[in-house]
Amino acid sequence: MSEALLHRTLTHLKALVAFDTQNPPRRIGTDGIFDYLQAQLPGFACTVTDLGAGAVSLLAIRGKPSTLFNVHLDTVPVAPGWSQDPHVLTIHSDRAVGLGACDIKGAAAALLAAAEVSTGDAAFLFSSDEEANDARCIAAFLASDHGFTDVIVSEPTGCEAVLAHRGISAAMVRFTGTSGHASKISDPMQSAVHQALRWGNAALDLAAGQSHHRFGGLTGMPFNIGKVEGGIKANMIAAAAELRLGFRPLPTQSANELHAAFAALLPGIDYEITFSGPPLPAGDTAQAEQRRLQARDFAEGLNLPIGHAVDFWTEAALFSQAGLNAIVFGPGDIAQAHSADEWVALSQLQKAVDHYISILE
Repeated sequence: MSEALLHRTLTHLKALVAFDTQNPPRRIGTDGIFDYLQAQLPGFACTVTDLGAGAVSLLAIRGKPSTLFNVHLDTVPVAPGWSQDPHVLTIHSDRAVGLGACDIKGAAAALLAAAEVSTGDAAFLFSSDEEANDARCIAAFLASDHGFTDVIVSEPTGCEAVLAHRGISAAMVRFTGTSGHASKISDPMQSAVHQALRWGNAALDLAAGQSHHRFGGLTGMPFNIGKVEGGIKANMIAAAAELRLGFRPLPTQSANELHAAFAALLPGIDYEITFSGPPLPAGDTAQAEQRRLQARDFAEGLNLPIGHAVDFWTEAALFSQAGLNAIVFGPGDIAQAHSADEWVALSQLQKAVDHYISILE
């Protein structure tokens, strides 16, 4: 890739990083970053859809493409420890630093640069609601008469095509105790906090029991209790407690069956599934394997290097569930995502633009 094209990519990335698209709070409108994108895509027919609460998408089409590129523009909130203004892109000899540079505005910038120097059919779906448990953009797109058969979902994969990843599921568990003076507690389970602690230990054991499961180089099932709160003070028996959990099942594991097992660990709890995303590829074992092979053929047809299955979740699974050929591909390393001083390697942006141009020519 020429220096001029890298310069254009970084110019776009600087502009995109400058827009505050943190999610939450997802204060994102139809102007701002979407006005910028449309201005950079002459010759594209653009449709902006506002789904409310900061969930906005832009579908940009040139010609009659069958393949769709999807990039989310929202970022996680600013993590503690940043050494610079997160919304000012800083370019070093080997990297570009800024909020969302890796996840995944770098891909958006590379696509804009590639679109400028190519003339082939192209379709881009930019969305703004991937980073929170209130995603609407992809569901609304898939419910439309879109006509696409293949999709490349942008996430940091080191510019390798990822054909498979884990699902994702989250739940909230509520525990109810009986309030009273702590000196009079006769049964530890009278306390909602005690219930939460015992349930948590049992849940950790249950999750550890999944370590024998394997799929495509992935092992076991990541499980995390992310938040526990309840009670008032040490000398009061807690009448209520709440716990939030998440886990990442393999394509061969049933999220619903796992939720049922977690819910059965303690009778009487209020167990609410708050989010559940399918694995990639989606479907039963036979469907998943067929879709994986189709995705491999698709990636190979585009001359994309094929990488290993990954632990993190992407919205490619939603496209797969809807029957599209779905792969994950983009610049950067997931290790740099969601971190202070988030960055993407310039060499990764170079590779991404080269691949995008090859696909769009």
